[in-house]
Amino acid sequence: MAKNEAVETSEAQIAVHWQEEEYVYPSKEFIEQANIKDESIYERFALDNFPECYTEYADLLHWYKKWDTILDTSDAPCWKWFVGGKINACYNCVDRHLENNKNKTAIHFVPEPENERIEHITYQELYVRVNEFAVLLRDFAGLKAGDRVTLHMPMTEDLPITMLACARLGVIHTKVFGGFSGRACADRIVDSQSRVLITIDGYYRGGKFRDHKKNADIAVDLSKKDGQEVDKVLIWQRYPGKKISSTPLVNGRDYLVNDLLKDFRGKRVEPVSMPAEDTLFLMYTSGTTGKPKGCQHSIGGYLAYVTGTSKYIQDIHPEDVYWCMADIGWITGHSYIVYGPLSLCASTVIYEGVPTYPDAGRAWRIAEELDVNIFHTAPTIIRALRKIGPDEPVKYNYHFKHMTTVGEPIEPEVWKWFYKVIGKGEAVVVDTWWQTETGGFLCSTMPAIKPMKPGSAGPGVPGIYPVIYDEFGNEIKAGEGRAGNICIRNPWPGAFQTIWGDRDRYISTYYAKYCKDKNSKDWRDWPYLTGDAAMEAEDGYYRILGRIDDVINVSGHRLGTKEIESASFLVQEVAEAAVVPVADEIKGVVPDLYISLKPGYEASDELAAKISAAICDTIGKIARPRKVWLVSDMPKTRSGKIMRRVLGAISNKKAVGDVSTLANPEIVDEIKKKVSS
Repeated sequence: MAKNEAVETSEAQIAVHWQEEEYVYPSKEFIEQANIKDESIYERFALDNFPECYTEYADLLHWYKKWDTILDTSDAPCWKWFVGGKINACYNCVDRHLENNKNKTAIHFVPEPENERIEHITYQELYVRVNEFAVLLRDFAGLKAGDRVTLHMPMTEDLPITMLACARLGVIHTKVFGGFSGRACADRIVDSQSRVLITIDGYYRGGKFRDHKKNADIAVDLSKKDGQEVDKVLIWQRYPGKKISSTPLVNGRDYLVNDLLKDFRGKRVEPVSMPAEDTLFLMYTSGTTGKPKGCQHSIGGYLAYVTGTSKYIQDIHPEDVYWCMADIGWITGHSYIVYGPLSLCASTVIYEGVPTYPDAGRAWRIAEELDVNIFHTAPTIIRALRKIGPDEPVKYNYHFKHMTTVGEPIEPEVWKWFYKVIGKGEAVVVDTWWQTETGGFLCSTMPAIKPMKPGSAGPGVPGIYPVIYDEFGNEIKAGEGRAGNICIRNPWPGAFQTIWGDRDRYISTYYAKYCKDKNSKDWRDWPYLTGDAAMEAEDGYYRILGRIDDVINVSGHRLGTKEIESASFLVQEVAEAAVVPVADEIKGVVPDLYISLKPGYEASDELAAKISAAICDTIGKIARPRKVWLVSDMPKTRSGKIMRRVLGAISNKKAVGDVSTLANPEIVDEIKKKVSS
């Protein structure tokens, strides 16, 4: 009986209450121009054709030498793809486009200050600048294939130039999000054993100039204390030749890139022919606790996967102007700002600042000026734009054919606004689900083949075969109405190879739970555990409910925080919502709901009651929030994510920790006063 009770209340038995939405179909115009419009792709990528199916992605690339083995499982579950192949990521993103497209724009760099001109960098100019910097890295910094270098840079054109220069030499780059602290940068320097740090003097964010050089000093000092010495700090200048940082240079360690480049004008270096299974970059995941995990991504497999998914899922053509409003400091920026689009010879947009500066129309002015036709962003940004500028998109003459969402589940009501208002009812929407570790998309509708469904990520993309298990390894079938732990049955080329320097942690975190035989070399025995909760509808579409930990057990009922938040969006006044668990002596845990309102609406007890009632009506009284807190804003990271950890600490009357790196640290005290009053 105890076991049955455990089954009934396990995290794999999350009750899912909201209804499936109706299909939304792509337009005839979109289907006619799509890169892929027939369902035979699912047959070509069937498990019966695995792993040979992935040569279709690899064949999109230039290889110095083709592979001998498509998938090597000898060190399971550290999969190796296209073994024996020789390739260079920089050559594929730059050099091979010169013959026919050297005068085409590769990168549109949009400065945040609106009085500064947009820079349009052609593939020829990108080739020149990447080569000159690559020679600098080789001859001045002494870097060679296999070395690691840490990049702590914001969103400027110098960042992809730096990444591609590293890739040209076979140097492994570790990009740290520009908004992270010097301490976070130091952790990554130490773990990757980098002896060169590349940074910038300053940049603009939210209308403010930020002196970034000081973070480099902190990072280098802390790294040295932790046993890793940085020999050189290479500093790009936001305005070449102009001093804008008040932080002085350290003699013998700090060098201005723009000064050094004068000695390398006109220099060229041949791309290094690299083994496909060698490492292209490390991407560190960041959590609230624990050592960051360095996800190690390969050259050949990763590049093949992001190129193929960019072409088929995002429908990128060479003539498209593509804007992914993410940060290159995250995996989305690596895969779908830099490597995927540039490999396909698209024009990719890099915007320095926040999309709401100086007002909520900024994003649409950029889209209008550059004639952007593919738009890629996160639900966090969509909710922010819906909150402060719901009527802005109709003022501007832009037309998207395709829109991607990424990073977290998008609530159906927000999806519908995204489609109708930002997409003007013309663009297809692909709600993608994937992770830092996966390198590229796992679930999404195929935009010209599978209909869209608000709130649902869709089926596995071609070649990806998800499965949902309960806590005991029993498969939960489609249409059962139960959620569990979503896993992937098979390897794929974009998946990370291991955690840098910690194979045991890689296996224990991602593969041990559902491994059928730890000694097996057969990939069928090693399902990949994503750590996300999900359910599969009868039609094979997956609804992602967030991390397994984002579950509240209220009197034995398992409630996903995302479904409570989604229900609150049915109230038109709601702009943003965040649910956090609060300890309760009787029920164990109860939800607290934080709400920020759209402009023009006033907080009131009546409105809070209305929101609470909407949740009860949609989900049931078991989901009624302990309290609906109407706040002026949410505590957010500089990438725009709501810091639910901080809200949870406030609700549970615990210390909130260091909030100085938040975009709006002042809001924390405001919320604390409200909750404690």
